Amino acid sequence: MKVPPRAQLLLFLVSLSSRMGLSRYIEVKTLSRDVSHLSVCFLYILGCLDMLSTEGSFTFVASRPQLACATFVIAEPSEVIGLELSDVNIDCRAGDFIKMFDGWVLKGEKFPSSQDHPLASHQRYTDYCSSSAAGSSSRSSQNVAMVFFRIHGEDSGFTLTVKKLHNPFPCNIMSQSPEGSFTMVMPHQRRNCSFSIIYPVEIRLTELSLGQAKSNELIPQRKVWSACSGSGDYVELLGGNGVDTSHMFPVADLCFSLSGLAQMKIGCDNSVVRLVSSGNYINRVSFQYRLLDRDTLPKAPENSLDNFCSVE
Repeated sequence: MKVPPRAQLLLFLVSLSSRMGLSRYIEVKTLSRDVSHLSVCFLYILGCLDMLSTEGSFTFVASRPQLACATFVIAEPSEVIGLELSDVNIDCRAGDFIKMFDGWVLKGEKFPSSQDHPLASHQRYTDYCSSSAAGSSSRSSQNVAMVFFRIHGEDSGFTLTVKKLHNPFPCNIMSQSPEGSFTMVMPHQRRNCSFSIIYPVEIRLTELSLGQAKSNELIPQRKVWSACSGSGDYVELLGGNGVDTSHMFPVADLCFSLSGLAQMKIGCDNSVVRLVSSGNYINRVSFQYRLLDRDTLPKAPENSLDNFCSVE
């Protein structure tokens, strides 16, 4: 049976969470639901470890102490997320807490990375217990957000309301699917934007428009790092097994305008297209991606790279 993409994504998150000890207090029953329905129906009961991709209100009530819980929220690439807490019944003085985070945190790594996010790390947290009324709501800068919570008392809990808002210039996106297409545009802003795909994939760049063109060839990163990074406007391809782009391996740099097909394979748990902009130009990169399949990948030696991470 084919596993739905969101189920695969949740399983990936569970795997990383278990490595960092989060699963110690997680109720196994929260993982038994078919998360493929998340996009077409409302699920009103929130688990200790859960993933949401739809708008609505979700209530968590502790049946026993829950000491390390997390809710991952994801929207479409062109959306940001609004979170609001209500009906909160926790004891902050006893060590309970609810914290909302602008992005995702996994295994100590943040997405977007500190290098790519417009806010400092401490500003990305909204702590219900240490804040006044402002601590009951939060808005993300990208299509993912997260809620951490610890609750000791039985029958204590809260309600989380999720709303999605349109984002005209998406930046720092987590893909819900192992295949699709996207265009990142950065209009005269000095900002770095990443498109993260938590799958080993084949990426095809179909268009790249940068402020300054260097050369019309795709070169492995190890040969061109100084040239592209020095230009101030470039695209880099990254691979790794975490979510923080600053900890990932550079596969290739592209600091030229491209019209046509350039293809590469990144056989890692996480594959990233990252657009670096100086703010002096309107930069644009369009690409397609699909799950890596060694048997069916087209052969294009002049535009291809060898697999970077191992794929079993």
